[in-house]
Amino acid sequence: MSEASVEVLTRVGAALMLSFFAYGAVVQWRAVPTRITLLLVVVGAFLTVGLSLFARVPTKRDWRPFTFICSIGGTFYFLAVQLAPGVQLVPEMIGASLQLLGIIWQLFAKMSLRRSFGILPANRGVVSRGAYRFVRHPMYVGYFLMDTGFLLVNFGIQNMMVYGCQFVLQIVRIVREEQLLSADDNYRIYRSKVRYRVIPGVF
Repeated sequence: MSEASVEVLTRVGAALMLSFFAYGAVVQWRAVPTRITLLLVVVGAFLTVGLSLFARVPTKRDWRPFTFICSIGGTFYFLAVQLAPGVQLVPEMIGASLQLLGIIWQLFAKMSLRRSFGILPANRGVVSRGAYRFVRHPMYVGYFLMDTGFLLVNFGIQNMMVYGCQFVLQIVRIVREEQLLSADDNYRIYRSKVRYRVIPGVF
């Protein structure tokens, strides 16, 4: 019963934080409707957090404190993002195009996973179809593209620090997730077939 309560409270808390962020972003966008990147960062947050509210409850999950902190930080980092206009390093449409590409790739990866995704590293079954034929963690490719697109259009010291920490946290999440999944024979077979985690030939 306690595990069910934690599950419910976690999902309700995630929904509330996502709602507050979306409200703040929409307020900023209404002030300057040409800032398409603001709307797309909300869409990306809903894909990351919103869909996880309906994820399958896993049979095994990594609740270790360090993993928990990295996973929560790597998921809810957007709450620390400065939404007010920053320095535009590239035109709005270039940043928005990168975000859109990241969102499309995330959708492809999530469709490949179906309901086998969530915030904490967990074993929800080994998936090798769709986007997972190319790299072992394709979702993070989408995150990287989306975050980079927003940062390039809304650059500032705060956002640079937030996204820098985000990239580090995501690497930790990948490593911890693989440590958990490596106990599964099916995952070890999958890992031997798909060599790279995120970027073919690099990582």
